[in-house]
Amino acid sequence: MRALFLVIAAVFLMGQREAILVPEVSQSEVRVRQGFTGTELLLFGAILDPAGRRAGAEYDIVVVLKGPTEPIRMRAKDRIAGIWMNAEASDFRSAPSFFAVASSQPISEIVDDRTAAIYELGTDFIQLSPSGQIDPVQQARFAAGLVDLRRRLGLYKQNDRGVMISEQVLYQARISLPSNVPVGQYTAETFAIRDGRVIASALADVDVRKVGFERFVEDASQEWSLIYGIVAVMFSIFMGWVAGRLFAMI
Repeated sequence: MRALFLVIAAVFLMGQREAILVPEVSQSEVRVRQGFTGTELLLFGAILDPAGRRAGAEYDIVVVLKGPTEPIRMRAKDRIAGIWMNAEASDFRSAPSFFAVASSQPISEIVDDRTAAIYELGTDFIQLSPSGQIDPVQQARFAAGLVDLRRRLGLYKQNDRGVMISEQVLYQARISLPSNVPVGQYTAETFAIRDGRVIASALADVDVRKVGFERFVEDASQEWSLIYGIVAVMFSIFMGWVAGRLFAMI
């Protein structure tokens, strides 16, 4: 029924001069609670060209799901006097906490590097916004290290065959969110591309938030930080005392 609605909505918008995208997300809200093991988002929609023809075979679709940005400092370890220590560092002002790309074909076959960089079409084109003065070669090395680290954590991912186009009208992409997914406001941006050019784009929002006891702990740590810190220290001392008593009884 939702797929039929998307097609009907697209038909009503046929007066548009550019291609029409009608995006939808299976979950506009993801609730993270105790025991959360991850989930899968279905991003789908319809595409129609200005003449009202079935256009899926003429367009490529790229979906970019991006989490809230955050500042981060990357450090490189070096061996100094036989000891591994933090040496060089690089700061990034706006690294996305989560970044996933799904496309109907490999990005390199859809657009050139310049277009991919403008629209962040791929993990190699994430705009990290480095700050401070740093050698471009070192900057690229730190950026690659950040992307590689978050790939291994499951927070950055790319699927070059992750978008399916059916009946030359409907498209869908499945993107998995891991158990360690950061909370915040996410944006799912869909791009329709033809002949190497972005013809149309559309946005959908996804809210990832903690609920239950996890939400209470997060709110307490932010709103009553002093009390939260004192309670955390006292709880740690208490647990250490309990562990000591148990070992003494053995």
